[in-house]
Amino acid sequence: MKRLIVTADDFGLAFSVNEAVEEGHRRGILTAASLMVTGEAAADAIARARKLPLLGVGLHLVLVDGKPALPPEEVPALVRADGHFYDDVFTLGVRIFCNPAARRQVAAEIRAQLEAFRRTGLVLDHVNAHHHFHLHPTVQRELLRLAPEFGIKAIRVPLEPRVARRDGGKGIAQFGAGRIEALRAASLKRRLDAAGIRRNDWIFGLAESGTMVSDRVQRYLELIPEGVSELYFHPATERPAAYPAHYLSRGEFEALIDPTMAGVIARRRIETIPFAKLSAAA
Repeated sequence: MKRLIVTADDFGLAFSVNEAVEEGHRRGILTAASLMVTGEAAADAIARARKLPLLGVGLHLVLVDGKPALPPEEVPALVRADGHFYDDVFTLGVRIFCNPAARRQVAAEIRAQLEAFRRTGLVLDHVNAHHHFHLHPTVQRELLRLAPEFGIKAIRVPLEPRVARRDGGKGIAQFGAGRIEALRAASLKRRLDAAGIRRNDWIFGLAESGTMVSDRVQRYLELIPEGVSELYFHPATERPAAYPAHYLSRGEFEALIDPTMAGVIARRRIETIPFAKLSAAA
């Protein structure tokens, strides 16, 4: 059986993202969205989500390139002078690994964001992290430790199959494509399975993050294998200022509502679902 979760990241980042999420779900193939609880448009995202009972809304955990839920003075090892998280994933990852104070602050911030999501009253469909930072061993451990308390039933595994990459998997152009990231993703799979937490088998879109326009999405849909896959997007009706200049956010939104995509899904007998529809066995 081919099962597919179609996810929009950065729900709550901007109104244009929220508009794309709502319309992508109502008119297109979108089945899930990952909420930034500290995003500038988080309140608007939550209000929209409450009107979309079939949309699986999860937590998009932000520990880099964003704002903390805690006051900046409570997470000084994680933030710049302006109170925002550092943008450099590698440097912050090393700091967390080596610095016990930073690890304690990460644990406190993860808890704070889970508590903020709980206060929305939405059912937690899944958890993932901005820039896939949940591949970091410390973040993995903390999410697994908190899973029973916060009802974390599903976590994204950002592992893309080599067949999905135009270079055949030979290059290391994107985060998640390198050997270290692949090993961490495989480790995450094993940890989730041992904990009984649901997950996808593969993800599609890592190599072309931000440029998932219709022709590329159609190509990925033709590659969806048996099992549970995730196809992820950064859609917006207008590209947010926070996004890189090469992101084709409007094109990604148009791909989600393109009738051709629904036609390929039907022809290939792919079942589209949120994470909540996965059984523990899957």
